[in-house]
Amino acid sequence: MAQGPARQFGVTPPISMALPTDAENKMNNLLIEELKAQGSFESPEESEKRVKVLNEIQKMTEEFVKTVSMDKGMTEQMAKDCGGKIFTYGSYRLGVYGPGSDIDTLVVVPRHITREDFFKTFDKMLRARPEVDELSSVPDAYVPIIKMEFSGISIDLIFARLAIPQVPLSLELDDNNLLRNVDERDVLSLNGTRVTDDILRLVPNPSVFKHALRTIKLWAQRRAIYSNVLGFPGGVAWAMLTARICQLYPNAISATIVSKFFRIYTQWSWPQPVMLKPIEDGPLQVRVWNPKIYPHDRLHKMPIITPAYPSMCATHNITDSTKKVIIAELERAGDVADKIMIGRAPWSDLFAKHTFFHNYKHYLCVTAFSKTKEQHLKWNGLVESRVRQLVMKLEMVEQIGLAHPYVKGFDRVYYAGSEEEASTIVDGEIPANVLCEAADLSAELPVSASSDAPKVEKDEDGRIKVYTTSFYLGLEVVQQDGQAPKKLDISWSTTEFYEFCKRWDKYDPECMNVRVKYMRSFDLPDDVYAPGEERPARPEKKTKKGGKKRALNADHAGEVGMKRVRSGETAQA
Repeated sequence: MAQGPARQFGVTPPISMALPTDAENKMNNLLIEELKAQGSFESPEESEKRVKVLNEIQKMTEEFVKTVSMDKGMTEQMAKDCGGKIFTYGSYRLGVYGPGSDIDTLVVVPRHITREDFFKTFDKMLRARPEVDELSSVPDAYVPIIKMEFSGISIDLIFARLAIPQVPLSLELDDNNLLRNVDERDVLSLNGTRVTDDILRLVPNPSVFKHALRTIKLWAQRRAIYSNVLGFPGGVAWAMLTARICQLYPNAISATIVSKFFRIYTQWSWPQPVMLKPIEDGPLQVRVWNPKIYPHDRLHKMPIITPAYPSMCATHNITDSTKKVIIAELERAGDVADKIMIGRAPWSDLFAKHTFFHNYKHYLCVTAFSKTKEQHLKWNGLVESRVRQLVMKLEMVEQIGLAHPYVKGFDRVYYAGSEEEASTIVDGEIPANVLCEAADLSAELPVSASSDAPKVEKDEDGRIKVYTTSFYLGLEVVQQDGQAPKKLDISWSTTEFYEFCKRWDKYDPECMNVRVKYMRSFDLPDDVYAPGEERPARPEKKTKKGGKKRALNADHAGEVGMKRVRSGETAQA
């Protein structure tokens, strides 16, 4: 009996329906062995622990809805029937989580439960649990969130309220009509799960997709091109890119998908969008990605479009510079993958660490300063979100060919001997003899904010702490007539960046600051390098005729706020 046509995955027919060869199967086995060697997989015991933690949070969600419902006048049975359900999204729901990964979790509640209830009642319930540690509520974030450790597992908890009276355990989120009468922040929260579920539905073989995605994620993280906020694709974007290759090669094995991934996206006709299915209409009066209607959508450099309604661009943060970096990394990976697939290189070569702090002669260091952890959590997040704006302003400087942001900040704590010294540090003038330690401030979040929180924090020796996070940008200076420019004026770019940061409504000039410092590669601090990693050496000074020494960095010093910024100096708006 004749079979009907095979299902088409995606917006175009597949490139190839070929089945894997013996050689490809062998390469695939080697790939999975390498992923295990790289620590990509979690033990069954740890995975089971995650399931137990999620079961506990589900029970707490139902108890939370019941408690608030009874407080609002419902009977116990009516309140119990209101339900409440948690959904996961991101790497956990995609099945590509590894040791130490957090679980992105969504709490969905009926219409009479508010976000204020979530941050008041549910927050209080969580704090009462002995399994909960390092809980931090951020109710004023763009997507409000509770971060915590539950039995040693990191949980990011967000909230969404549906316009229905009950949320049963049988509820699924694929019906677009569930988005009716739901506010914008709730739609964003709901779409985390909706997009993840759509991706899994739209790939021919979820198992092949998951191994390929693990590979792509690990590669992107090692090569420092994994950060939505700083202008690179984030986890969802990399997942959609991988899913599209799976659609184009529906019978291929994971190793083949990875190899094709790099070559196809190196040659992709950007800004042609990557889509897993046609963009659909829905019941809401909301904006859906459409460059024919919206001029802003035409500005997206490498658009990757979410499949769930309302479709959005997951990569709107990509700039000209980060696009160049991504394409260069795709080309490098394509060359490596070609060698791997013919047996001339091991898979480990694909995951070689980035060389960001060796690639450039010139760097900018953007540092956020704060006097307390609680302030720093918010201020540092704000500055990080603005670094991309600085990149785009630097791209407008004629002599700068590339402004490459590194994908994470470096946390440090300074210990001042007096309040005057602490204020001096916050101003960006750091005394040479002040004690400084590298830190992971995200792992040391305070339990809660308080209106009467101290303006300074001290260690056991009475020294005042100043918290900082530094972000680094590598600058590629354009050669003119075979020579680098003698003077590089970035005063407008940095002044605009300062003003943009300080327009934040919670900015406190007494306790917060942001500074930009020009650095040569050999002046970068030790903690940006791994232990034992070789770092750039300071060149020997040269002597001009007549005995005058030439300044090492004068040729490329930036002028910020009408002040020449040389290596080791700072500039302030």
